[in-house]
Amino acid sequence: MSNDSNNPIPPITEDDIANYLANTPDFFQRHAQLLGAVQLTSPHGNRAVSLQERQAEMLREKIKVLEHRIMEMVRHGSENMLIADRILRWARNLFTVQSGRVLPAVLVAQLQNEFMVPQAALKIWDVDARYGTEPFAQGVSDDAKTFASSLTQPYCGVNSGFEAVGWLGDPATAMSLALIPLRAGPIQSSEPAFGMLVLASPDPQRFQSGMATDFLERLAELASAALSRIRPR
Repeated sequence: MSNDSNNPIPPITEDDIANYLANTPDFFQRHAQLLGAVQLTSPHGNRAVSLQERQAEMLREKIKVLEHRIMEMVRHGSENMLIADRILRWARNLFTVQSGRVLPAVLVAQLQNEFMVPQAALKIWDVDARYGTEPFAQGVSDDAKTFASSLTQPYCGVNSGFEAVGWLGDPATAMSLALIPLRAGPIQSSEPAFGMLVLASPDPQRFQSGMATDFLERLAELASAALSRIRPR
């Protein structure tokens, strides 16, 4: 005959109670009086509330979270629409430029205007002979050209003494940079770069290391396509 004292029944835990209630949905139908008798502490102060009131508070909190998420989605949708409109205006302005000589200056000026970039500069090499003496086609070392070709996505981060910073009007105030290679085809291709666009800000956080560069890549592709008309045929 076994001795039950050698095999004590383990105590009931809170998890046991929770599992029982979760798997016995008709418990509160049989003990409906508990719904009104159970008192819980409200998260909004130390007052006691009924189980129904606590459930209502939890539902209200969930609704607030969902409302915040919806508002975030609406806000991001509105911001994306504004960015799309700015890109469209910028591209449209590039299409209307008749002179290849003024195209780089218009590209930079409109880019700064549409996207509120404090400073921007552009250098292009491998241009048609007609544009070889233009300021935008001069003053670029072989090292800078090699560096631009090595980039398969825009560089974003602090000013670490890049040569391209010297292309800006006020290099000393460039605390963060975006260096964007320009090449025929996608920016990630192995094609050598034929130019580089520099965006700069006095705000160290404007162009951060690790930030998403999809938007800058689209700008690079549009700029490269627009500038193709001043390159050798």
